[in-house]
Amino acid sequence: MNKKKIPGKEILRGILLLLLCLVVCFPFFMMISTSLKSYTEIKSPVFHLLPEKIRLENYVELFKSGRWGRYFWNSFSITAISTAVAVLINSMAGYAFARLQFKGRDVLFGAALLGMIVPAQVTMLPAYVIMKYIPFAGGNNFFGMGGSGLLNTTQGLILIYLSGAFGVFLFRQFMLNFPDSLDDAARIDGLSRFGTYVRIYMPLSKPAIATMVVLRATATWNDYIWPLLMTQKDKFYTVQLALSRFRNEAGNEWQYTMAATAVIILPIIILFLFLQKYFIEGIATTGLKD
Repeated sequence: MNKKKIPGKEILRGILLLLLCLVVCFPFFMMISTSLKSYTEIKSPVFHLLPEKIRLENYVELFKSGRWGRYFWNSFSITAISTAVAVLINSMAGYAFARLQFKGRDVLFGAALLGMIVPAQVTMLPAYVIMKYIPFAGGNNFFGMGGSGLLNTTQGLILIYLSGAFGVFLFRQFMLNFPDSLDDAARIDGLSRFGTYVRIYMPLSKPAIATMVVLRATATWNDYIWPLLMTQKDKFYTVQLALSRFRNEAGNEWQYTMAATAVIILPIIILFLFLQKYFIEGIATTGLKD
């Protein structure tokens, strides 16, 4: 039997990819290793790559040291609600810009895209002022005075994360690839525009939905700046804000900090692993023919 020789370039490429993988994974390995060490071992002048004794108690003691259950619930609820609503709003807008014909469509889409070129730092102060002085919220009167508005509220953080034009652009570009015959078939079957959006375009837009979910959920879950600006009370902290303030009188105990970091990144890793197959799923897999 003839054995197929592997080209030298393929071997070199495999070695380089393996080295790159090790470089990328090493910080995660050190995070897990440190989270399982004792405080004495971490402060020891002798470095240990692996813990001498695995201390799973660090994770138990971590959740006993603060209101981490509350922090995780805050982050989970804010991320889940804002991501779901953002997908709904952006997909509807993308469908309208891609499949509906109305006067000023391209002009409105261009205006929406202007938001993508404006840095988030530019809009922070105006967004904060709007949240603080919004009328009839947090004790404010009709003129937005007298109270705290939507500061220190879950609703305030959720509203902040609903803005952005990237999702509109993503869904529009994805839905432009569908043939016009799909709309004709929907009209023949008696579907309205909204029915076509719900029953045809949304089921066929799983790759775009998955991409939007992963990107928006990751950005919301990992965000630090907006929770820092919007919340001053401990019960409204998100996990990122709680992690940055996870200190005690003796200083930073790295075994607990690394344990908290490992638990915080776990939901995003699970989400990515669950949805990653949709990133490579294209329009060809839907079985559409023009």
